[in-house]
Amino acid sequence: MSRIGKMPIEVPKGVDVSIASEVVTVKGPKGQLFVKMVPGVSVKMDGGVITVERAADDGQSRSYHGMVRALIANATTGVSEGWSKSLEIIGIGYRAESKGKSVTFNLGYSHPIEYPVPEGIEIDVEPKANIVTVKGADRQQVGQVAAEIRALRPPEPYKGKGIRYQGERIRTKAGKQGATV
Repeated sequence: MSRIGKMPIEVPKGVDVSIASEVVTVKGPKGQLFVKMVPGVSVKMDGGVITVERAADDGQSRSYHGMVRALIANATTGVSEGWSKSLEIIGIGYRAESKGKSVTFNLGYSHPIEYPVPEGIEIDVEPKANIVTVKGADRQQVGQVAAEIRALRPPEPYKGKGIRYQGERIRTKAGKQGATV
């Protein structure tokens, strides 16, 4: 039995879960998310507690068991509390500013980079601290947007300049050594 898959999911107050044959719909104050069902895995709800069960004990069903449970748990947390990832911008002259439905990054290139904010995502920029926070209900979408922003200027290994996740450690290299003859 999957250790993750057999854990029950408690539905927070203010969150509505409806289970259809192929889709689990989760509605809450932060939005609405859909989780597609996988063959061989069933979802049941009893009085505010969701349980995920599998029909067979083959390898494919076992792997789907934990995955479906994790996706439903992430959806219930997302529509009630939301997900967020913070990124740091490090470098002289590197900065970001929010303009309507896009964020403008100045990252040492010859031109500024305009990043359009996707639907369902909110990006907060702290200009003094050079911190960009990506928020949203869908955990996968928040992680994808944060990864796309980080890819605009990944941290380089010599000085560590670039965009990194908050708390991420970058291993720096020594650089050039003086030539001795």
